[in-house]
Amino acid sequence: MSTELQKPIVGFSIGDLNGIGLEVIIKTLSDNRILDMCTPVVFANTKAINFYKKALPDANLNVQVIKDFTRLPGKQIAVFSCWDEDVQITPGQLNETGGKYAWRSLQTATQALKDGHIDGLVTAPIHKKNIQSEEFNYSGHTPYLKAAFEAEDVVMLMAAENLRVALVTEHVPISEVAQHVTREAIVRKLKILNYSLQKDFGIERPKVAVLGLNPHAGDEGLVGSEEETIIKPAIKEAKAQNIIAYGPYSADAFFARGTYEKFDAVLAMYHDQGLIPFKSLSIGETVNYTAGLPMVRTSPDHGTAFDIAGKGIADASSMLSATFYCIDIVRRRTVYDETHSNPLKRMSHRVLANAEDEKVEEGL
Repeated sequence: MSTELQKPIVGFSIGDLNGIGLEVIIKTLSDNRILDMCTPVVFANTKAINFYKKALPDANLNVQVIKDFTRLPGKQIAVFSCWDEDVQITPGQLNETGGKYAWRSLQTATQALKDGHIDGLVTAPIHKKNIQSEEFNYSGHTPYLKAAFEAEDVVMLMAAENLRVALVTEHVPISEVAQHVTREAIVRKLKILNYSLQKDFGIERPKVAVLGLNPHAGDEGLVGSEEETIIKPAIKEAKAQNIIAYGPYSADAFFARGTYEKFDAVLAMYHDQGLIPFKSLSIGETVNYTAGLPMVRTSPDHGTAFDIAGKGIADASSMLSATFYCIDIVRRRTVYDETHSNPLKRMSHRVLANAEDEKVEEGL
């Protein structure tokens, strides 16, 4: 693993081979700033990269193929060759090939991350159904990485310049959401989120808003009891563990009135409750981050976009942001570990944080 004085090594899994993953990776790594900030490693092969590069005449991408991590190029993009055979690439088509090589890339990149050969991973979008196999039986990247790293739990966290939204439940049918919203789950997610905001985002004393499950946050039990019996006790328990959490808030009014601006993050109960307002209100490019892993993983906020794959028109802004987030979080973790191993530095941070807490308390 790279040290503090070295640039972080950032890996890229390519997603579905027939989607826009490789195109947005090529566009992102053509940005001259990237090589100054990190050492990129793409888990694919050169034929696949050259295939998509043909549709991008302005792409400025110099690559070097590597078979191991003993010698990484300084001023070139490293391509870790995941397969040698010729593969027929058919942009925009949903077929077995796209899923097979998405898995090959992800599996190889994940192993490199586990072995400490790369410091962070940026994942291009997979097609959740197409990638299914005996080896990959997950609803997406997040549960797969949770299992791969044997994490007790993780949190899907969407981040933008002005808003961060985390989820208690992720890809769960609406009919099953309530049974997954438990006191234990909420407290567990709040602990992971709180720690991630501190270590990964550099917020010493984060303030987290917790949304209710039912309309109007249950109206004191009139339209649902979960707020009174589950969510409020969970918030109380989290506060007892020194987590600054407030709520439960009625989701519609919370976002409509701009209350989210007073918080460092929001914990939503289910996917659309959090992601619809997030994608409607977020400023700048948005990124999907997996909090709770021992390593850093980010992803753009879009899918495979088969309808425009191979046409050279995919927008790489979110992939570029995901790359910058990955680099920044790797560096923040280093700073966090240094600061919290030094009692004097930790004390100064807490004094500043407590003063900021008093200001926020007055505004809530």
